[in-house]
Amino acid sequence: WRAGRGRRMKQSVFEEIREQLSRGMTAEAVFEADGQSWRRRWMPRERLILLGGGHIAQPLCQMGALLDFSVTVLDDRPAFANHLRFPQAEAVYCNGFREGLESIRPGAGDYVCVITRGHRYDGECLRQILKGEMPAYLGMIGSRRRVAGMMEELREEGYDQERLAQICAPIGLPIGGQTTAEIAVSIAAQLVEYRTKNRKKDGGAVCLPQVNVDEAVLKALAEGGGLRTMALIVETKGSTPAKAGAMMAVDAIGRTIGTIGGGCGEAEVIGQARLMAGKEQKKLVTVNMTNEVAEEEGMVCGGVMTVLLESVSG
Repeated sequence: WRAGRGRRMKQSVFEEIREQLSRGMTAEAVFEADGQSWRRRWMPRERLILLGGGHIAQPLCQMGALLDFSVTVLDDRPAFANHLRFPQAEAVYCNGFREGLESIRPGAGDYVCVITRGHRYDGECLRQILKGEMPAYLGMIGSRRRVAGMMEELREEGYDQERLAQICAPIGLPIGGQTTAEIAVSIAAQLVEYRTKNRKKDGGAVCLPQVNVDEAVLKALAEGGGLRTMALIVETKGSTPAKAGAMMAVDAIGRTIGTIGGGCGEAEVIGQARLMAGKEQKKLVTVNMTNEVAEEEGMVCGGVMTVLLESVSG
């Protein structure tokens, strides 16, 4: 879909984006203003598969959902594999790991964390996963000694060395985490790192860099009755609170859904966007966080962002 060319942006555009995402498809739109154009992509949520429903899995499930992953949990113990324990999960399987993985069928676009309760079950999971497509991310918990022993076992059994080298083990970034929550943070950070790399490989670099799906913003723009203004960051320079692709919806009294970074910079955009709601208007706004006013206000960031404001019609 292409916005601009003198036409008002329609709610149906955002309805179509939501429909494509609901079918697991990637959606795109091109926005135009002042002879320039920008492509924004919305990526459907990647599946995060947690193999093991122990104490690390609980905070990791919460963080995964917050990071816009669709979380699936598998454990063979009923007390650990249930929706009461994992309310943020899209799916919870109570089954043996081999049988459960046959049902879940991890694919090339999935992110898999092997965080079971023991070496035996870790090996069972890895052997099953390595039979199929290599996931976008595969990590296994364990000490360096335990990990080295597992890798040696798999090499002796004939598993491909190149595939084994792709496993993140020990799992997570080395931030020195000690508690279950801290370990979950280190894993979540590594998931974000890999997702960013994988999206760039998939062509994300040609689009605005932020490709997340904020369903609340899309819904507000699709169902706002023509009384919303879209605010989309299309360019940033220096340190800014949000990157190009961040989006929010603003109504006529200044209520917002979503964010383009918060603070005084966002407030400046909201002030202009609310006056455009319900009108046939479109413009680019530059927010400078490097000037004296920004310094007096104590803005944390010191960059410049260009924001496209465009009213949405019914």
